[in-house]
Amino acid sequence: MWSDTLLPDSYSYPQKEVKDGLDDAVEAFGHGEPVLVHDDDDRKNEIDLVYPAHAVTPSDVARLRNDAGGLICVALAHDVAEVFDLPFLHDAVDHPAGRSPAIAYDDRSSFSLTVNHRDTFTGVVDNDRARTIAELGEAARDPDAVDFATEFDTPGHVQLLKAAPELLDDRQGHTELGIALADLAGVPPAVVVCEMLDDQTGGALSRSGAESYARDNDAVFLNGGTIVDKLDG
Repeated sequence: MWSDTLLPDSYSYPQKEVKDGLDDAVEAFGHGEPVLVHDDDDRKNEIDLVYPAHAVTPSDVARLRNDAGGLICVALAHDVAEVFDLPFLHDAVDHPAGRSPAIAYDDRSSFSLTVNHRDTFTGVVDNDRARTIAELGEAARDPDAVDFATEFDTPGHVQLLKAAPELLDDRQGHTELGIALADLAGVPPAVVVCEMLDDQTGGALSRSGAESYARDNDAVFLNGGTIVDKLDG
């Protein structure tokens, strides 16, 4: 029975541990659950909420909008993007606004086209974006069996990212970290990445803030270096 005795003001409830192991992350991803991935203190120093694309639902898109807040993107493995004839956007756009110098934190951007699935309406509502994202995940399962232009159209409301050819050997951004995690989990090489923002500062969510979110939501927080070390080992 519950005691009627009030706990003293100084009482501190035990705090749950943050799940931060690679095995936890792989297991979560294999079950379609999100993982918080931190790239590196010396890179962008950002945390993305990352989902396996094939498992994404409308409620997941709502969570990405409300809890993460950054741009919702779908990263595809380089070989999948090549089968779909998807370019790196900086190579495809001939405009003076195209970025010539290297960006501050990397040699280039992973951005490719924006798409909608052809069975969506506006493409932007949660149901539509979830349909586009999940269909991209399924298409990545067997890209040679998909006529990309028949299934998807551009421009749309889901931003595609194209992973580097040699993945983490070339680049260690969230695009590549997410695809590497998908490979370890045995799911199709298409992942949703969305930067976590801080409502108070308007900047990137701090590591401590992300760990608190992971703790409160029973999610896994993973350092990108853990994935790199695993694949290098």
